[in-house]
Amino acid sequence: MKQAGVKIEGVIYSLDGNLGHDEFLDEFLQFIENKGWHFGGGSHQVDEEGQEIKDINS
Repeated sequence: MKQAGVKIEGVIYSLDGNLGHDEFLDEFLQFIENKGWHFGGGSHQVDEEGQEIKDINS
C-alpha cells in the first residue's frame, strides 16, 4: 500500500520579532514526533524578502 503525506511549501514568521531556524526546527520536530509522524526534507533561515540568510541563532 502506498503511503500518502503532506508536502509543505512556505515561510513561517513570528509575530513577536525574529524566529531562529534552530528554535523553529526544535519545536516543529517535537510536534511531528509527538504525533508519531516523520519529516523528510530541508529548511533554511530567510529574511522578510524570502532570501536565504545564515541562521540568526548560530
